[in-house]
Amino acid sequence: MPSPSIGVFALQGDVREHLRTLTDLGVDAFTVRRPEELARCEALVLPGGESTTMYKLARAFDLFEPLVERIRGGMPTFGTCAGMIMLADRIKDGIVGQETLGGLDITVRRNAFGRQVDSFEGDIAFDGFDGPVHAVFIRAPWVESTGPEVEVLATVPSGPAAGRIVAVRHGNLMATSFHPEVGSDDRIHRYFVDLVQKS
Repeated sequence: MPSPSIGVFALQGDVREHLRTLTDLGVDAFTVRRPEELARCEALVLPGGESTTMYKLARAFDLFEPLVERIRGGMPTFGTCAGMIMLADRIKDGIVGQETLGGLDITVRRNAFGRQVDSFEGDIAFDGFDGPVHAVFIRAPWVESTGPEVEVLATVPSGPAAGRIVAVRHGNLMATSFHPEVGSDDRIHRYFVDLVQKS
């Protein structure tokens, strides 16, 4: 099966880490800053970063509407941390007027785990994986609620946030609250690449 062409939204966020992981998996991975680069994409990754800055830059670079159109048209898309917020249909604790690309039938709470100093990491079970995933949470959101067709892939196992949803999939869209591009475990990216190849 030929390797898919997967773009990484590159106006803001931890772009290089996603590019490296995808490239190591044999994917044709490249940055997306303009509509013509988006047009090359079979699929897209929305990285972690600052969700309010991301939507403003997407507007400024005339990418916002093309992104909405491609996502609504079924382009497989994977959002991590701020990327999860960008894909959510509904947002809590956003800034006034904050926009999202939408597509994922979830309500997400921005900065749910707290500020930068509250960032943490830990092992979580991920649906379908043999062993746990080491998850890094940095000013992370969580999913407050999901629509009936959304599949929950991972929840926080213990602590004050026990049971909170931190990974979901809805059709060709998936998202994690945490940063799977950090470290050497490529299973979540591989999961997304498989999704792209099957779509």
